[in-house]
Amino acid sequence: MPRSAIRLLCAALLLICLTVVVSACGSDDDSDSNGGGGSDTASIPDNPESGKFRMGIEPWLGYGPWRVAEKQGLFEKNGLDVEITNFDTDDQINAAFAADKLDGTNIATHTALRFAASGLPIKIILLEDLSTTADAIVSGSDVESIQDLKGKKVAFEEGTTSDILLSYALAQNGMSKDDIEPVPIPAANAGAAFIAGKVDVAVTYEPYLTTALKQNKDAKLLYTAGEQAGLVGDVFVVSDDTIKNRPGQLVALIKTWDQAVKAYDEDPEGSQAIIEEAVGSKPGQLKTAFDGVKFYDLAQNESELTGTYVSKTIEDVKKAATDAGLLEGEVDPKDIIVVDFVEAAAK
Repeated sequence: MPRSAIRLLCAALLLICLTVVVSACGSDDDSDSNGGGGSDTASIPDNPESGKFRMGIEPWLGYGPWRVAEKQGLFEKNGLDVEITNFDTDDQINAAFAADKLDGTNIATHTALRFAASGLPIKIILLEDLSTTADAIVSGSDVESIQDLKGKKVAFEEGTTSDILLSYALAQNGMSKDDIEPVPIPAANAGAAFIAGKVDVAVTYEPYLTTALKQNKDAKLLYTAGEQAGLVGDVFVVSDDTIKNRPGQLVALIKTWDQAVKAYDEDPEGSQAIIEEAVGSKPGQLKTAFDGVKFYDLAQNESELTGTYVSKTIEDVKKAATDAGLLEGEVDPKDIIVVDFVEAAAK
């Protein structure tokens, strides 16, 4: 089956899943006006509920603390039984979450907005990471500026952070995707296509950026996510149903994330080795790549989820995603952010 047909099939399946989930959850009226579906911290149990928590993840450095937690037994220490399932593309993980095969998932901020705009009852409960140079447009010696992309073959994964970064970079330079020759392939394959000379430019993320830079001596980072702070970042999201039935588990998960980030800060080399193995790289291969990722601990979540992230960052992402044609429909970012579990974890 051609790749384009596969993508259309995935999109159709995702739409069906969204319709089913929304129909199932639409009758619930557990939302409050501040955080849309949040739980009063006083009603959150001190201990996590029993049962397995199903988490979806992709091979991205920003989700690395979960791998540290898994390796160091932090889930178990916090009374959790977490099953982590790997996915290769956004389409796969998004469809699994929409089909209720996951209790929580790690996704980009703009994806959370897209879910909400589509009617899926999801909430952001944790701000995980921010990318500066770990998401980028990589090019060879023949492309020195964004303007030079005109007429070039550019590989990127549609509907993802790569798509939003490319669209933003083009717009900032008075261009659009009509000015390039788009080559829509998964981010994991974009770097390989660039290395093989099948495309002139690739938009991808770590660890694929480092691989491309090492295997092509002429390769360079043409444009990075750091050009617009917060444009590329990730959040942990859950459904309203998970919030209703697993509030204790969510608090325990946030505590686990915080402990994993602290473990990373205390032993960067050891933690990076764990993450590198998880994303399929050799120890030490991505050392500089980690410099392009910022992890948010519990204290930073407390301040950001009631401050700059809400008032500016997510609004900027919403505008960029809308301008890029990746976000349709109305969504108020404030309605999908729930801070109750972060606050409960901080007590």
